[in-house]
Amino acid sequence: MNIIADAKRESGVRAASAWRNRNFTLLYLSGAAITLGSKVYELALPLILYDLTRSEVAMTTMRAIEFLPNLLLAIFIGVWVDRANKKRWIQTTNLLQAVFLLLLFFLLEAGHHSLWIFYSIGFLLMTLNYSYGNGRISLAKQALPRELLTTANAKFSAVSTFADIMGPALSGFILLLANLNFGLLFTAIAFAVAFGITAMLPADQEAAKQARSSFWSDLREGWVELRRNRPLWMLTWLVVFLNSASGLYDAVLIFYAKDTLGLSDLEVGLLLCAGGAGGLIGSQWVTSLRSRLGTGKLLGLTLFMSAVASILLYFAHNATLMAVSLFVSGLFGLMQSVCIWSFRQESTPTHLIGRISGVTGSMFKLGLPFVLFGSGFAAHAFGASLIFLLAVVFYLAILVVYRFLPLWRLP
Repeated sequence: MNIIADAKRESGVRAASAWRNRNFTLLYLSGAAITLGSKVYELALPLILYDLTRSEVAMTTMRAIEFLPNLLLAIFIGVWVDRANKKRWIQTTNLLQAVFLLLLFFLLEAGHHSLWIFYSIGFLLMTLNYSYGNGRISLAKQALPRELLTTANAKFSAVSTFADIMGPALSGFILLLANLNFGLLFTAIAFAVAFGITAMLPADQEAAKQARSSFWSDLREGWVELRRNRPLWMLTWLVVFLNSASGLYDAVLIFYAKDTLGLSDLEVGLLLCAGGAGGLIGSQWVTSLRSRLGTGKLLGLTLFMSAVASILLYFAHNATLMAVSLFVSGLFGLMQSVCIWSFRQESTPTHLIGRISGVTGSMFKLGLPFVLFGSGFAAHAFGASLIFLLAVVFYLAILVVYRFLPLWRLP
């Protein structure tokens, strides 16, 4: 009880310091517009695919393709970010995403429903989305003092979890007005708003470096730094397995809600709000809990509770228990993400943050395409409940190994 109360008080002090930083405020507001729009897109797109195909294979294939940019391009994007003017970089990615979203909207409205349209534009959108995220991480690293990084990441994540609550509700509202295609239009407008907010940022505090060495030399420098940082190297491999486990959980979630529980689009949207509510609470507690328990033990706790969330989902034969599972997953999943992102920022030199984010971002997703492709076929053959049970086994196996790693003692 005292830990939670102290957590609330300490979070309030740190939050006040962050809001006094103009760069943080502008990054927060632009990120809010992008995140809210993205959440609408993330819900609308699989529902559009479901209505067109009624195929869990098509839905999980789309998810897998969206992860390919992280796997194939993140390393190279990181080098470009370190060389680029960060402000212009994120403005360009915002504008291009708005253009591709408008293109997809008009193609669908004109009756073009080929899966390859979804796959190709989805790949481009996620490439640009990752490029934006890497640029924002780099800009936050150079604009904020080290002691505010965890608070800043928690606030950025709070926007995401608030969007988890509001995005589905907005999608449902759009569905009532017309059709889910308008969710894509809403997202395009949100990216345009973010472009305008980003324009108010001051010039890049660290001017883009002229290339004094080759692209491959810069890439190698980032790789050498990651290998030198043993805790971050081990944490990166931990995240590879964590993302694979969560991929099992996420891949068939909407299909299970629609096909097994028979929920409507609006009911699915409202159900996903439970995950956002859990994440919103987690964002308020993570900074202080991390300082009290330490990064290592807090990560261990999130691992155990992720297994609990998957067990609940396995037994979820109604929307209420599914909502409880999503709430637990959102609460501890956000704490897990903030711990990982903050440790990466804190332990990485500023001039290498783009490359380290790129290399680790690529590695983080190594297992996801295989998990997502495989889970779609497994769900089709054996049912979605088996996938949730596999996620439980995966999480518990990771926890047993993690307990004996030096990461457990991370401060």
